[in-house]
Amino acid sequence: MNIEKYKSIIQIYLPDNKMKDVTNRRLGEDKGKSGGRRERKMGKTRRMFLMELGRRKGFRVESELSDSVTHIVAENNSYLEVLDWLKGQAVGDSSRFELLDISWFTACMEAGRPVDSELKYHLMEQRQSPPLNVPELEMPAFTATKVSQYSCQRKTTLNNYNKKFTDAFEVMAENYEFKESEIFCLEFLRAASLLKSLPFPVTRMKDIQGLPCMGDQVRDIIEEIIEEGESSRVREVLNDERYKAFKQFTSVFGVGVKTSEKWYRMGLRTVEEVKADKTLKLSKMQKAGFLYYEDLVSCVSKAEADAVSLIVKNAVCTFLPDALVTITGGFRRGKKIGHDIDFLITSPGPGEDDELLHKVIDLWKRQGLLLYCDIIESTFVKEQLPSRKVDAMDHFQKCFAILKLCQPRVDNSTCNTSKKLEMAEVKDWKAIRVDLVITPFEQYAYALLGWTGSRQFGRDLRRYASHERKMVLDNHALYDRRKRIFLKAGSEEEIFAHLGLDYVEPWERNA
Repeated sequence: MNIEKYKSIIQIYLPDNKMKDVTNRRLGEDKGKSGGRRERKMGKTRRMFLMELGRRKGFRVESELSDSVTHIVAENNSYLEVLDWLKGQAVGDSSRFELLDISWFTACMEAGRPVDSELKYHLMEQRQSPPLNVPELEMPAFTATKVSQYSCQRKTTLNNYNKKFTDAFEVMAENYEFKESEIFCLEFLRAASLLKSLPFPVTRMKDIQGLPCMGDQVRDIIEEIIEEGESSRVREVLNDERYKAFKQFTSVFGVGVKTSEKWYRMGLRTVEEVKADKTLKLSKMQKAGFLYYEDLVSCVSKAEADAVSLIVKNAVCTFLPDALVTITGGFRRGKKIGHDIDFLITSPGPGEDDELLHKVIDLWKRQGLLLYCDIIESTFVKEQLPSRKVDAMDHFQKCFAILKLCQPRVDNSTCNTSKKLEMAEVKDWKAIRVDLVITPFEQYAYALLGWTGSRQFGRDLRRYASHERKMVLDNHALYDRRKRIFLKAGSEEEIFAHLGLDYVEPWERNA
């Protein structure tokens, strides 16, 4: 068979999203599943991309529907929808066309030649099975409409099959955070959280059909990454002068969006320029941030976290032998690297010591381990109801510190004298950020849940408590607004039970 001749005989037409949209009739049944948004058809960008791809492969792809067209390819359109659309195009006899799913076109592109238009590729009145062109392993093993909008009802491990999408969303979210545009920031964070929980990689728009948290902006970026391999919007953000400046500034310990905005308005663009400007008045925290900048922006390993954990436990138990010291944050969720280390400290005995943090800090000063500290005293009021704010700070006594972690040197007994002198000048310690939080034992379970994270998991947990259970949750307590009582909990499992949720293990909270 002359394949090139066959390519020229087959004339393909790909209708765009102007196809007569009978999904409006289904809007009622979709509402609630996807916020009332109608199912997306083939977009203009995707259509142009596919047309050019087909032409580059030697196929004849028409821009307009004409008498010469033999094959009509549709994406996310049913057989009846295509027939309705053809009637609108004043086509009397639609039987002369082969009405095919996009999977046929994809198969042709992969083969570099026309493949037989088997039954599995045909649009049918009632299609009984998914497109068989997709490898079995890629087929979602769950029903999309059953996926919750709340990450606390999903299990999210560190196995992220959709990193290329979630990385892009996190860039967009960070950019909106720098602009203090909370709504758009949360839109991308929720989308990233959801894709992280999927047990398969998204390779086509059909894979996200019916999923919550997939707004227009999100879907546009997913579609472009699928088609082009990257997002032009994300690329623009990464090259944006303001974003790059804020990214650098906020990497400094003690510098937030407000300070970054101030420095940017002053014409500063890099950390080096800030360091060189002697007119700036820096806080004590910011001075420490610049002094130990290289160490603090480098990742903290699990081994380093374990070493610091030993230092913290030894110091705390010197003054409170029955203390319970728990590492929280990303390391409790199973991460191998982080940027700081969080510890929760409590005691089951009656001997609570209000001066414990101060004693620990004084000990580290005497040992030469303390590089910086800032102690925040407790502002907790027992009768106070939990905060309704999703991102509210808690009221525990806490300390934000920078510790000196001594790192073992290589045995230099066999080195020559000049080498020994050179090695003597090498810094044998690393500055590491450590947060210590003191919690009363009766609030420990709530504090552990809150400080374990992830941040998005905690947000959704509090949102779920408020919207679905008429309760208010924070790091101190859970309050039932209907019964007007505080609900006691001795473990995280009990908190999940109070909320009517299945328990989610710490390593499944990486939302």
